[in-house]
Amino acid sequence: MNDITKVNPQILNSIEAVQQASMTGTVISHSGAGKAYQSVAQSTAIAIQDATDTLRNFNTIGTTAAGVAVAQMIATSDTETFGKVMAQINTMLTDSATNFKTVGDNASNILESFPTGG
Repeated sequence: MNDITKVNPQILNSIEAVQQASMTGTVISHSGAGKAYQSVAQSTAIAIQDATDTLRNFNTIGTTAAGVAVAQMIATSDTETFGKVMAQINTMLTDSATNFKTVGDNASNILESFPTGG
């Protein structure tokens, strides 16, 4: 094998063996299922991140609204009206936390039930 333009037949056989081993239907199927699982895992993580952002935003809105309501309650002595406002703010914050938990639980269930390809 002095001609540098020729490839050693053992190398060619090795490459062919690797190709045959890695291109079987089972390997391709498992690889595809694994990629699909990773995609679903990433999507569920993004959904949880979005729910986290929403929860954070509602907490910011709730805290700001509560501050305004307390200031108005002090300024006007109208505890009845602003007490109702505070109750609504509390309900909004509770609902946003419930929504966050629901999104997290659903994302977890989706990911757990998705086949990994293994």
